[in-house]
Amino acid sequence: MTANYRYDVEILHLLVSPAHAYFGRSREGAADVPTTDADRVELVAGKGIVGDRFFGKAAHMDAAVTLIAVEALEEMAAELGSAPFDPLLTRRNVVIRGAQLAPLIGGDFALESRGELVRFKAGRPAHPCAWMDQMLAPGAHAAMRGRGGVRCQPLSDGTLHQGPAVLVSPVELDPARAGTPSLLRPSRLP
Repeated sequence: MTANYRYDVEILHLLVSPAHAYFGRSREGAADVPTTDADRVELVAGKGIVGDRFFGKAAHMDAAVTLIAVEALEEMAAELGSAPFDPLLTRRNVVIRGAQLAPLIGGDFALESRGELVRFKAGRPAHPCAWMDQMLAPGAHAAMRGRGGVRCQPLSDGTLHQGPAVLVSPVELDPARAGTPSLLRPSRLP
């Protein structure tokens, strides 16, 4: 990856859960599954976050780690006239502040946390599921479209820590647009 742009970000949350809370549960309701907001997570190239529900699952190798900008959730809550959302209810693995994510789709980027660089391939948007209306607020499913984050594959082993970090990107990002819905250009899709 040729890195031209560096953005100071903050990793606010690192979600690890060994089981699905929403996926495949349309009739039963959301599952009460153990979820950890970890201080740090270990990533394995091509497999994901150690201990997470998507780790090493063949169907999710290219999308084992999800990132979302907390600004998207803040803007959604304001638009819906809701109290602030609990970012962990979105079930995204990495919640960051300070970076626009949609332009990363289709390319490689890295997060540097406590001096350790973890490389990722941003494969596709992390589309919201209908559960967002129930878990966040009525209308959240529609409001989250275009700003649900990105699904990524880790390209290197490493550790991410909550706290200050740097997002290294080969494309210019606009941190002021971190919460704005994105219309993806077809040429950027894998």
